[in-house]
Amino acid sequence: MSATDAGSARPSGSTGSTGSTGSTGNGDRLSRTAIGVFRLNGRFLSVAEELAGPAGLTAARWQVLGAVLTEPLPVSGIARSMGITRQSVQRIADLLVEQGLCEYVANPAHRRAKLLRPTADGRAAVSRITPGHAEFAARLAGELGEEQFALTVQVLERLSAAMDTLASPAGRPPGPSGE
Repeated sequence: MSATDAGSARPSGSTGSTGSTGSTGNGDRLSRTAIGVFRLNGRFLSVAEELAGPAGLTAARWQVLGAVLTEPLPVSGIARSMGITRQSVQRIADLLVEQGLCEYVANPAHRRAKLLRPTADGRAAVSRITPGHAEFAARLAGELGEEQFALTVQVLERLSAAMDTLASPAGRPPGPSGE
């Protein structure tokens, strides 16, 4: 789908005219941004599945395992940082523990909410992904150019931060769906 195609497709509720979305330009930009992000999400998941597969992981398991590489976290903390539901993270965390790639350890800040941390096998699985990840990152940087790649990261981080500060259209505070 090209950028012009993305502008013609709208998530439901988009007016396409001035209406409640403000100016047509902003409504169109929101629609195109959402469609672009949805498409990118699908592409990133596909790439992640390809990279994680040889290490015996799925994209979802790699995502949760990656969240605890630098420090153990409770399931709720992982969910918040990833923008996904606690229930989804709990299911994946339990599978990682069952697979021997993570373990639950006591949480000094909360008696019931254990911390998830990687095992040596979990760290080894992630290290098997690193060469393919680095190669794909280099190819993407070659396609975009180093400067545009860095700018893309900045823009996406800014967009994410802005979305985190806004209430939903229904007035609910920001957060993962389903919580």
